[in-house]
Amino acid sequence: MYDTLIHPLELQRLMDSGKPLRVFDCSFELMDPAAGHRQYLEAHLPGAHHADLEHDLSTLDPALRVNGGRHPLPQREVFLQWIQRMGIHHDTQVVVYDRQGMLHCGRLWWMLQWCGHAAVAVLDGGLAGWQAAGGAVVGGEEAPPAESGFALRPPLVKWVDTATVAQGLSGGQQVLIDARATPRFRGEVEPLDPVAGHIPGALNRPYGQNIASNGCFKPAAELRAEFEALLAGRSAAHVIHHCGSGVSAIPNILGMRLAGLGTPALYAGSWSEWCNTPGLPVARGD
Repeated sequence: MYDTLIHPLELQRLMDSGKPLRVFDCSFELMDPAAGHRQYLEAHLPGAHHADLEHDLSTLDPALRVNGGRHPLPQREVFLQWIQRMGIHHDTQVVVYDRQGMLHCGRLWWMLQWCGHAAVAVLDGGLAGWQAAGGAVVGGEEAPPAESGFALRPPLVKWVDTATVAQGLSGGQQVLIDARATPRFRGEVEPLDPVAGHIPGALNRPYGQNIASNGCFKPAAELRAEFEALLAGRSAAHVIHHCGSGVSAIPNILGMRLAGLGTPALYAGSWSEWCNTPGLPVARGD
C-alpha cells in the first residue's frame, strides 16, 4: 500500500500488475478555473479521471459544507457520493497527481484520508516526473467507472475550525504554520482575499519549500531538518497548517508526514475564512 508518495516506476509496475487502481489528475489553475480540465483533455495518464478542485473537492453551498473560506470542504457524506461515482473501493490504491508542482493533488490525498481511505498516494514529480520516466499519456475523456459501494470509515486526518484556532491564540501549545508566499504572509500584497496579513503568531513556510530542484519532494531527512529548524523546539504534535483556502497547506502536511513528524491538523478555512470573520486579529510583517 502507498499512503504518502509513489514514484513513476512504482506506479507503472502497479498499472501492469492489474491490481485495483484509480488515478486522478487534479490539475487546476486558480486564475483560470476551467484550465485544469482543458489540460487534462490534452494529456493525462492512461485511465486517469479529472478531479476538479472547485466542482468535486469543494462546495460553496452553506448546507453542504463544513467550513468557510474560498474552497470549503464538503461534508464527508457529500464527498462520499463522488468517491462512489469514481469507482473507488476499500481495496483500491488511489494515485493523485497534477502539473502544478503537486500543489492541488494533495487536496484529494487529504480528503480521501479524511474519509478513512489510507491507500492514496501523490505521484512524486507529478505529470512531468511521469513523462520524464518514460510514462505514456493520452488525451480526451476516459469512460466513466462503475459505481462502488465505498462506505465512510473513521478519519485518518484531522481538521480544525476558526473557533479552535482563535481560542488557541490565548495560550496553550498551538503552533500555526502558514503555507502562503512570504509577501502575502507579511501583508505586503494580497491578490485574493479582502485583508492582507496573517494570523498572529503564525510561522511561515511556503509550500514550495518541500519540493527539490528536480520537482520531487525533498528527502525525508532534509524535510525533517527544515521543519525542526522552523519549529525551534515547539512540539510537532501541536502543529496546525493553513494557507489561503486550505489547499496549499497540504504539501506541508505531507512534508511533515514524510519527515516522520506525524500528520498535523489542517485549518481548513485558512486565511480566507479568518480574515472574513469579524473581530479576529490580524498581524503584518514577520
